[in-house]
Amino acid sequence: MFTTEVKSAQDEDICILIKVDNHPFNYIVDCGEAKSLNVKECQNTNAIFISHTHIDHFVNFDTILRHQIGIKRKVVITGPKGIINQVQNRIKSYCWNLIDKDSIIYEVREIFKEGEYKSVVLRPPLWSKEDEKLVIKNTIFEEKQFEVEYEILDHKTDTIAYLFKAYDKIKIQLSEGLKGGRWVQELKQAYEVSDEEKIIKIEDKAYRSKELFHLINIQKGKKLGVILDHAASKENHVKIKRRFTFCDEAYIECFYKDEDLTFAMKNNHSYASKSAEIMKACEIKNAIPVHFSRKYDEDEIKELIEQFNRSKK
Repeated sequence: MFTTEVKSAQDEDICILIKVDNHPFNYIVDCGEAKSLNVKECQNTNAIFISHTHIDHFVNFDTILRHQIGIKRKVVITGPKGIINQVQNRIKSYCWNLIDKDSIIYEVREIFKEGEYKSVVLRPPLWSKEDEKLVIKNTIFEEKQFEVEYEILDHKTDTIAYLFKAYDKIKIQLSEGLKGGRWVQELKQAYEVSDEEKIIKIEDKAYRSKELFHLINIQKGKKLGVILDHAASKENHVKIKRRFTFCDEAYIECFYKDEDLTFAMKNNHSYASKSAEIMKACEIKNAIPVHFSRKYDEDEIKELIEQFNRSKK
């Protein structure tokens, strides 16, 4: 369902690109420097999910903006408290006198507490805040095939961890000589609303829907977590476990090696063994360490990843 690629090299700031099967758009998590993020990928991006706006997570926003001008559609940006003003100020620092008002629209969604976010629309050339509203919802983004939940973690500032959840799919297992047709969709609809008495006509024969429910197979939707900068604290780990347990795949920051625990505590980052331990506690099928301190060389990053892998076993 989700195909994920870390677009930043190990010595670059973090940026993750997510693609969805049979879906025309990309999704970006964080805008760190990422030389392999190309123009087409920026233009095809439908939403940008910002964990927080420390420079290593937000510095490349201007490049994405540069490539998206002229796509003539809405792009959603989500992030923590302050993201609306920060996006607006970044955009308004440029001159836009030659840009059409329909070149692009940004809807910025600011998460300020669990279950609530504020939304505004920014349009060129003035980029004023329009259509301000408060949204009471447990998800920050929804598409036909999936939705995105979030958890607010502590990094001495709010930082947002994102959970991409594909919806379950209802599949019909054709058997007993049955052929596909309109009835397949009718049966799916009846199952979704638990209507056991709906009459389903297949060719010349009529069935009650419950007589056909045995043909239904539920394909569980995949779950993808992206958990970036956070303190390796008990409070954060409780939230991570609550939201991300049983994920199919998760990317988690491993900023420091275990021997640099002092730096991790001072800078409110996680470190190799602690990131691995919480992934193990969440029973993540495929846990991937990302976002390493630039103080490390290539060999040290290998050591860090080995520490993570040992600790998650």
